[in-house]
Amino acid sequence: TEIMLFDHDEVKKIINYELNRGGQIFFVHNRVEELQSIHDILHRLVPDMRICIAHGQMEAKVLENKILDFMSGDYDMLLCTTIIENGLDIPNANTIIIHNAQNFGLAQLYQLSNADQKPFKISRNGISPNETSDQYFIKNIILIVAKSDNKKTNIFNKVTQIFFI
Repeated sequence: TEIMLFDHDEVKKIINYELNRGGQIFFVHNRVEELQSIHDILHRLVPDMRICIAHGQMEAKVLENKILDFMSGDYDMLLCTTIIENGLDIPNANTIIIHNAQNFGLAQLYQLSNADQKPFKISRNGISPNETSDQYFIKNIILIVAKSDNKKTNIFNKVTQIFFI
């Protein structure tokens, strides 16, 4: 787990590393009205990256199709709200970037990391618990904070050493 300020060069490096290994990325930003702006920033950083936007205010079928398209590899990044916190079984997505992590509680960050989730099986028939899937853990967790707050950053550092192993 890394905790960092939003730095264009560093975010670009993280994204390119994951794309170069053939992986996919979750990018969580929990304000629906700002997702398009975040998309534009990320697209400027990595113009060739295919980004899918998904959030809970979408019609269920549209949302489901977006996630299925991401799962099938049509997109490199799923830019979304916390809709993924219940777990998705996407073995190719090894990195989660949580933007403005200071706005999330520790339990929610832990849940977003997928460390305590039984993944869900998503198919064209709908979403259901995937009882046959092995637990899938996000290996690369990036927490981006809005400003340097030494007290909160120290708490994040201590907690992430315990929970995000």
